[in-house]
Amino acid sequence: MKRLFLLFLIPILSILSGCGYNEIQRLDEQVKAAWSQTLNQYERRADLVPQLVSAVDAYMVNERAILTEVTKARAQVGQVRVTVDDLENPELMARFEQAQGQLGSALSRLLAVSENYPQLKADALFRDLMTQLEGTENRIATERGRYVKAVQEYNVYIRQFPTLITAKIFGYGVKANYGVEREQELMRRPEVNFSRPASEGG
Repeated sequence: MKRLFLLFLIPILSILSGCGYNEIQRLDEQVKAAWSQTLNQYERRADLVPQLVSAVDAYMVNERAILTEVTKARAQVGQVRVTVDDLENPELMARFEQAQGQLGSALSRLLAVSENYPQLKADALFRDLMTQLEGTENRIATERGRYVKAVQEYNVYIRQFPTLITAKIFGYGVKANYGVEREQELMRRPEVNFSRPASEGG
């Protein structure tokens, strides 16, 4: 009986490997890894926000509304927890995208207002935080690009014949590429430039 089972098992394994099962596993893991790296960068940005608010607080006495907005947006990001297992949850992912977008917008407004405070721009801590924030925004854009590419590669592969049969048998469906419609907006990072010349006549 055992030998009979092995005789059936070997051809089945051969068929699975020839129909793309192993490649589906590899591409699925690639998508998850790419999303994990994206999450790491989002978390890094969120961790910088309290330090940034603290650094600008003493200078921006007339900008309490913006500081409150940034703090609230940061709190919203903290409330929407996602993992690689949540990629199949469109409602949670939409909330995550919205929270990240609100934080990005609030930070953009904060940076725009900081231009009106020369003493703040000269502060070493503020400059260091801006450098870290700019680097993090760049990494977010890079990791999101890798994630988008990984999802596209996965989706193209499981739609091909005969792989689509294997994918259906084992329950692998097309993955939603969250945020693709807003990719250009998300890639438009806040401009951080401390070398602007003083205004003419100033």
